[in-house]
Amino acid sequence: MALALLAPLLLVGCAFAPGKFTSTLTILADRSFTFTYQGEVVAIDIAGAMAKGMGDAFKGGDEDKESKTSMTRMLRGAAWKQDVPKIEGKPPAEDDADAREKEAKFKAIAAALEKEPGYRSVTYQGDGVFLIDYALTGKLTHNFLWPYNLDAEVVFPFVVVEMRGSDQVRVKAPAFANTDSPTKGKGGGNAKLDGTFTLVTDGDIVSQNNEAGATRAGGRGTVTWKATPLTKDAPMAVIKVAPLN
Repeated sequence: MALALLAPLLLVGCAFAPGKFTSTLTILADRSFTFTYQGEVVAIDIAGAMAKGMGDAFKGGDEDKESKTSMTRMLRGAAWKQDVPKIEGKPPAEDDADAREKEAKFKAIAAALEKEPGYRSVTYQGDGVFLIDYALTGKLTHNFLWPYNLDAEVVFPFVVVEMRGSDQVRVKAPAFANTDSPTKGKGGGNAKLDGTFTLVTDGDIVSQNNEAGATRAGGRGTVTWKATPLTKDAPMAVIKVAPLN
């Protein structure tokens, strides 16, 4: 099962994770919404690193590990492995060629994203780091995912808004936590994850998982989550909105 789920990502060869960022999602009771993200997006080379992570996850013959090996864990594992200096590697000439190929690919991804609605600017800063300014306004008549772009090979969304019945939506931000980190409890983690995700709504907040709860002002509720290497639970909330016609 795990191999079947990972196959598309292995073909793509890379995934993306948030770095330092500020993000806001405003959902109104009439189903109108605005989503913004300003900050870093970090490319993860998963073609090799994630495959190695899979091998480590199943090492030792423990069959129970298969059920505990989630997509998020594998992606995070790949991200952490990027920060570890290579002890053994390819000859320098091959490494240089691979690096140039990756840089060219990342620049092409930046160019592809800039053509998409909502991307006000996409700057590739080098070393797999993109600086993104994104803002999109629309109507929640169907699910919303960000980022997601097959042409640019962005297939692991940070934020997902799902329709729940006729009059509710569920917000989840799986990339803004390290719940499945392989270094959990060991002082490790993805040091690049550093941001805030804020949800604003004038609809009823049916549920949310921030211990601080929601604040209210001007007829709107606001919930703000902090995303760091120590964040255990991905932001989640359910909001009541107008029924679909």
